[in-house]
Amino acid sequence: MTAARDPLRSRSERAPASTETKPAARTEIVDESSSNQRLDNYLLKTLKGVPKSHVYRVLRRGEVRVNGQRAQPDRRLVEGDQVRIPPVRGAAPASRASATHGSPADRLLQSCIVHEDDWLLVLDKPSGWAVHGGSGVSRGVIEQLRAERPQARFLELVHRLDRDTSGLLLVARKRSALTALHQALRDGAVDKHYSAIAHGTWRKGQRRVDAALRQTMAAPAEKRMVADEDGLPAATIFTPMRQWRGFSLLDARLLTGRTHQIRVHLAHVGHPILGDDKYGSRELDRPLARLGVRRLMLHAASLSFIHPGTGERVRFESPLPEAFNAFIERLDERDAEQRRLRSAEPHPDVPTP
Repeated sequence: MTAARDPLRSRSERAPASTETKPAARTEIVDESSSNQRLDNYLLKTLKGVPKSHVYRVLRRGEVRVNGQRAQPDRRLVEGDQVRIPPVRGAAPASRASATHGSPADRLLQSCIVHEDDWLLVLDKPSGWAVHGGSGVSRGVIEQLRAERPQARFLELVHRLDRDTSGLLLVARKRSALTALHQALRDGAVDKHYSAIAHGTWRKGQRRVDAALRQTMAAPAEKRMVADEDGLPAATIFTPMRQWRGFSLLDARLLTGRTHQIRVHLAHVGHPILGDDKYGSRELDRPLARLGVRRLMLHAASLSFIHPGTGERVRFESPLPEAFNAFIERLDERDAEQRRLRSAEPHPDVPTP
């Protein structure tokens, strides 16, 4: 006689019990870099890959606790706060290899660092790199920097550069540094100089351009600035450094920091920057491609400010990029050839034999 089969045992044999453990909540201790940050922003930064709607859902449900108590999304955290974060389902963190695969930044970002200390990073950004993701760009300099430095507790842009503008870019490594530098920018205490190659021979000497700027939407999702007396005040001091027939190398000192300020101001006074596809002249730019001009000829050349950690004034400089030097060399050669031809021409008062 066959023994009766234990249904519980057979079920156990068909489907062994899972040994996986349910993810547990974790507690994060707020450090100096996150002090004074809103709770919701802290969570969005900590829970990378988790949809924003999910973050706010666990907040509404009271699943996030600060020092053992429910907290509102706008609560300001202080150093030493204990934040209980429930297990949430989100995108798995990318590996270092996959995070940098296919990006030029994985090969060049480290070589672009011109200064680094406990408070800040200074990068020499190449033209063509967006400073942050968005508007069709999946990864910018700041995202790449965070991916390559997963151990960094705090990395935030102090200011921005246009994608096609090259030059010096500040990144804060502490929240206190970010706050201090933002205040310095508002107070006009950061000395910022740009180099630009513009159309036309600048014959006005040093000139201050005061033209208020207002944002307009020239096309869907395209931000443009226009000179308009009803806009926000904007001022730039332009100093000619070199002149050629039809072109000028200018130093631009920003007295305010409006979006696209230098580009709009130069176009406003009739000297658009070479390679500016938004505010420049396509007709004037078209023949320059064969001379190697394939980028916006604007470069963030120097920065000077009070260091947020030491209290001393520091200055950083970036030399002109190769694209600038190559075009300047062509202009010098062209002008030298024209001078040679003029010197070879017979003087009008001397009869030709």
